[in-house]
Amino acid sequence: MEVIKEYFANMPTLHRSALLVGGIAFFWILESGLPLFNFKYNKWKHALPNLFFTATTIVINFVLAFLLLKTSFWVEKNQFGLINWLPEMPLWAYIIVGVLFLDFFGAYLAHRVEHKVKPLWMVHLVHHSDHKVDTTTGNRHHPIESVIRFTFTLIGVFFVGTPFYIIMLYQSLSVVFTQLTHANVKMPRKLDKAISYLFVSPDMHKVHHHNLLPYTDSNYGNIFSIWDRLLGTYMELDRDKIVYGVDTFPDEEKNSNLVELLKQPFQGYRKPTNLEEL
Repeated sequence: MEVIKEYFANMPTLHRSALLVGGIAFFWILESGLPLFNFKYNKWKHALPNLFFTATTIVINFVLAFLLLKTSFWVEKNQFGLINWLPEMPLWAYIIVGVLFLDFFGAYLAHRVEHKVKPLWMVHLVHHSDHKVDTTTGNRHHPIESVIRFTFTLIGVFFVGTPFYIIMLYQSLSVVFTQLTHANVKMPRKLDKAISYLFVSPDMHKVHHHNLLPYTDSNYGNIFSIWDRLLGTYMELDRDKIVYGVDTFPDEEKNSNLVELLKQPFQGYRKPTNLEEL
């Protein structure tokens, strides 16, 4: 565990870039051989706006990274935060608890709030309006959302008290899970179900991308499924019945246009609250 700690404390930028690019490339190839849905689309054309948003997310996180660094150094120096107030534990347990609770603040809580607060939902809508969900959809976040997600992660670092190496481990796992759970890959149902008891599995997350409520407002997790199960937001739906997109924003052509996507958060829209309103 000391080796893992040392590696992520000094993780080279090249390795972080390779994880992102290599992951997208790996799942991109896997999608071609083991597709869940046989989309009839130009894969490169579909990917272009999504890759643009991936690039803006990288830039925003890079520019704001110093805030994470300073906060992590402060909480570690002052022994502030949840994991620093718990009884002394082995390093492996310390790391797991740190990643688990950082996943709650940076992923689950941020995601759930985005669905429940109308202005934030309008920003997050860019992610949900993809009609052909694949591995490039994972980082399809409007630049405003990238700032929102970063803010929740920063809050998590402060309250959880995570040192920098746990932040880097969490972000690395987050990248891999984001690519995996959005990838258009057909995983054996029993394997997917087994994974979902502890981690967010591909089928579990794709339920979240179904175009109708209440499924859209479920399965908010990114790495661990425990938060959805504990907090009552876990739902199941046969993957063959999933229809991607948002029913109240059905124009696939607009939802594939970069300029329209950048404007999407500023358009008037009332999100239905239950199936009777659909």
